[in-house]
Amino acid sequence: MTISSTADENVIEACRQWLEMAVIGLNLCPFARKPYNLNRLRFTLSHARHLDAFLELLEREILLLLQTPAIEIETTLVIEPQLFADFDVFLDAVTLAEQILQDVNANGTIQIAPFHPDFQFADEPYNDITNYTNRSPYPILHLIRESSIDQAVAAFPDAATIYERNKALLRQMGTEGWAKLGIEYPMRKQKKH
Repeated sequence: MTISSTADENVIEACRQWLEMAVIGLNLCPFARKPYNLNRLRFTLSHARHLDAFLELLEREILLLLQTPAIEIETTLVIEPQLFADFDVFLDAVTLAEQILQDVNANGTIQIAPFHPDFQFADEPYNDITNYTNRSPYPILHLIRESSIDQAVAAFPDAATIYERNKALLRQMGTEGWAKLGIEYPMRKQKKH
């Protein structure tokens, strides 16, 4: 990835800090540490000015992942710091991203995990701390190889319990504990629901 400015560097650094402090540091995803430590995690920063350009970038990144051995790129974070400030608009983009997987015959090979500064699970109030399991500094589509998930699940047989463990951990930490991580959310709307 070519970083074109200090602003780009700041976006990547914010996402890297979130990954290190929350995702890996709190073990929210026990599968993230290995590709990160082996430098097999790709950060791709979008400079799209409209949805079509973003979807074209996403398709290129999916195809790159399909064509590149996992020992070179195991997983990709596609970061979009401009287009998806609104969470509902982001969810619409996630639906379109899933369609791209079908269009390029990557269903069953690659999964997409969405992260957003205002992420909200459908069954949780906006201010519930458990939403932070999927709250990132900027909107991110995480492209994950199914084969990597299969390997990780083999190494972590209780993978189905991760979600509940994460919810319990975040409830124990509370908003004050989360705030101590120092993760900044430049795009966060700070809703009061």
